[in-house]
Amino acid sequence: MITPAAPGSRAGNRATAERWQRLLENAGHRVDVVSDYQGEACDLFIALHAWRSRDAVSRFRELWPNIPLIVVLTGTDIYRHQIEFPEPTLATMDAADVLIGLHDRVAEDIPARFRDKLITLYQSAIAPPPAPKQPTEGFRVCVIGHLREEKDSLRAAWAARLLPDESRIRVITAGKAYNDKWRRMAELEAADNPRFQWLGQLDEQGTRELLTGSRVMVISSVMEGGANVVSEACRAGIPVLASDIPGSRGLLGDDYPGYFPVRDERALAELLRKAEAEPEFLQDLASRAARLAARFTPVREQASLEQALALACQRCSERVRAGSG
Repeated sequence: MITPAAPGSRAGNRATAERWQRLLENAGHRVDVVSDYQGEACDLFIALHAWRSRDAVSRFRELWPNIPLIVVLTGTDIYRHQIEFPEPTLATMDAADVLIGLHDRVAEDIPARFRDKLITLYQSAIAPPPAPKQPTEGFRVCVIGHLREEKDSLRAAWAARLLPDESRIRVITAGKAYNDKWRRMAELEAADNPRFQWLGQLDEQGTRELLTGSRVMVISSVMEGGANVVSEACRAGIPVLASDIPGSRGLLGDDYPGYFPVRDERALAELLRKAEAEPEFLQDLASRAARLAARFTPVREQASLEQALALACQRCSERVRAGSG
């Protein structure tokens, strides 16, 4: 399995690769995760990220044309790279025996010719222990994820500025700044916005404690392939307020009442105030998150991985036989 994220990275692709390694090894497979493919032999190859893994996939297909290949489509693959760099991105998708999409809407957002080899897989999360009693002195809202353009990471902080004086909402963001620009933006916002705090990158335990100690989680991304943090929030029973993008609707459903338009801090501020002021709205969001939790279990994710492996082997065999004929 190849991921563009190096060992030790807290990037989502690395976390996915290492989680899948554990799940597949639980199922009896032996899995090597690499960030630089050198042509090693294997029984099956999984590439996370169609565009970033394009060279590795090309090398693999040239050396091992009769070995099954699975390509996992990320948000940037679907919503940026297939548009900005169509030739290499679509070539990688074409080379795959199976494509994995991480939310229900992926089939609508890729070329029709690829849909028959697409499998939807929901990323899993471990159910956290019961959360401690919520603090009474405020209404904590968390934002979890690296600070970068695709995540629109400060939108909740800007929304918090629009809240009335009596609001007790405080936005706490955890995640590494993608570059110096985002670091400076977060530091300046924290210095100037009394409702906002940036914690930087937390470890897994710290992130879990932030999530379970919050009343609401905001995911404000402009593009997502199927954010694992949504899985984590649902497994924890934490209400989610999400930007209205396919990657959110593909996980939470069309009837979910917690969406706001992309990059619209005024609409987000209205939702935040509603969540704080209307207990029945907050409880409805929490109940919906809890009902969705069953789709984000490790058992279900492992079964989906096994399905993808089986289908890739089947399609590869059919392709090889057709080529021999």
